[in-house]
Amino acid sequence: MSRRRNDSRVRLLEHLRELRLPAMRAQCRELAETARREGMGYEEYLLALCEAESQVRREHRVERLLRASRLPAEKNLASLDLGRFGRSVGLQVRTLLEGGFLDRRENVLAFGKPGSGKTHLLCAIGQELVQAGRSVYFTPCFQLVQDLLRAKQELRLGKQLLRLARFEAVIVDDIGYVQQDREEMEVLFTLLAERYERGSILLSSNLPFSKWERIFKDPMTTAAAVDRLVHHSVVLELNIDSYRMEAAKRRKEGGK
Repeated sequence: MSRRRNDSRVRLLEHLRELRLPAMRAQCRELAETARREGMGYEEYLLALCEAESQVRREHRVERLLRASRLPAEKNLASLDLGRFGRSVGLQVRTLLEGGFLDRRENVLAFGKPGSGKTHLLCAIGQELVQAGRSVYFTPCFQLVQDLLRAKQELRLGKQLLRLARFEAVIVDDIGYVQQDREEMEVLFTLLAERYERGSILLSSNLPFSKWERIFKDPMTTAAAVDRLVHHSVVLELNIDSYRMEAAKRRKEGGK
């Protein structure tokens, strides 16, 4: 290698370090050799370097989004039997995976019996959205309510709501199991009101809307909460039996 070429390479590496382009710095030598061997033009070589940097950055962004999402890793699309939910729900899910509902700030409301797979389904959608570079946050409803209530008591509810607002989608799991007192109900309603037409909520519940007064205690507040959720929403009706009951039935039949 000529001294001039070596000096150029050293200076190039220094510039790439200064510009914080680690993937380009790591691969520039190998790609330069490939370019010379295959007769690549200058633009092709530069494009290959930029693509390498972009790919690494995408991977790092997905890793950051996954950590921030708190999504359970095991509840993904690969481990979900989408066929259990029927053709109609399957088509809805495939459309949701495209992510357009996030751009429209639409909600996704999953209803079904305990064990029907609501949580797994919403988490699987969330995992795929994160892989596409979208920001998602998962929380059981009881934990969300406690976090918001604690933030209110510490006079930082606004900051907590702003933190959640940074996520394009907030998955609120199992709202039907929460029996709030009035103060807890108020912070949950505040979140729903804050995200209305500003960000998507993906919500699972084993209670139909007609029974949501158990959660919000007050008919007016219940109506207002339902109205905000339903106005721009996709409803997933999981009218199937518990997968745990199905598994137990199969084991019983297999033991005969």
